[in-house]
Amino acid sequence: MFHKFIKLGIAAAIVVWAVFQFADKHIGNGIALLFLAGIFIFFYFKNEFLLLSFMRLRKQDFPGAQKWLGYIKNPSGALVRKQEGYFNFLHGILVSQTNLTQAEKYFKKALSLGLSMDHDAAMAKLQLAGVAMTKRRKREATNLIAEAKKLDKHGVLNDQIKMMKQQMKKI
Repeated sequence: MFHKFIKLGIAAAIVVWAVFQFADKHIGNGIALLFLAGIFIFFYFKNEFLLLSFMRLRKQDFPGAQKWLGYIKNPSGALVRKQEGYFNFLHGILVSQTNLTQAEKYFKKALSLGLSMDHDAAMAKLQLAGVAMTKRRKREATNLIAEAKKLDKHGVLNDQIKMMKQQMKKI
């Protein structure tokens, strides 16, 4: 994995090379090089290891997702701010199976760094509500569920929100 600024440097060098190819009347080579530079620019905004970790997580392969996240050694230096939020979000999901206190820290850090999609922020708040419920903090859990419902505009998490509200009544 390259540092985020090295990716931009490589993309800039490839664009310069593409310009020279265009000047030498090698149009096909120049176009191919521009596509190659586009790949580096894409990976500046979407980290390759986060994408691979999300793919593993979709297949319910938690050890595989943990392995891909393990390749990111210095998240603050290698990732853009939103990517670092997703890094913490994924770690929170993986750790929530075993250690709720650690998962809570990861989810709070992910929300403070920011998540691009509203439904991801809703999912993080819903997970935090679950942690608050297990720690008997009913008021905080109620507030987090309300915030998650507000962020879930497409109704993807309606069933989970209803289930959490039913569990809140039992406390």
